[in-house]
Amino acid sequence: MPAEREPAPRTPQTPGCYLRRRGFAGLLLALLLPALLSACGFQLRGVASATAMPESWRQMYLDTSDPNSEFSRDLKARFSANGIEWMERDEANYILQLGPERFSQRNLSLNSEARAAEFELTMQARFTVRDASGAMAMEPAEAVIVKQMENDPRNVVGKAEEIRIIQGEMRAELSQQILRRIGFHAAAL
Repeated sequence: MPAEREPAPRTPQTPGCYLRRRGFAGLLLALLLPALLSACGFQLRGVASATAMPESWRQMYLDTSDPNSEFSRDLKARFSANGIEWMERDEANYILQLGPERFSQRNLSLNSEARAAEFELTMQARFTVRDASGAMAMEPAEAVIVKQMENDPRNVVGKAEEIRIIQGEMRAELSQQILRRIGFHAAAL
């Protein structure tokens, strides 16, 4: 009977070797992923909005029925933060005509007591851009933001405050959406 051979002892892999390989793979992934994303044209939302606007589009006048509304003030502040200069009507190259914000709320679902368990909140505003001569520079468009909110029927005061906070967030998103859409339109011309 032949003598049984003992299996060769396995050399244990050191934990440091595994970690070095894993760290190298992570570093390689971290370096290649941004390059691949930028190669396919990916951009973070809002990056190419006003910064990509031609210089002539940066001098605007805001034409709105309520220039002191929260929405108008937020829109002016966001546009200004992105390089838009607000001018007098006769000095501006473009006129942003902004309709009033419209807010609606509807029930999405009911609880066992037939009370609203979830709401859908919608905020929208129509806008258009005209050049200094009054010709249409951008077709009329509508920006829409939709959010969902859970309802606690026992906390009426808290619900009203939460809706007020969400409305502020929606106004900010609506302003940002309008800025992006005008920016992309202007850059495409």
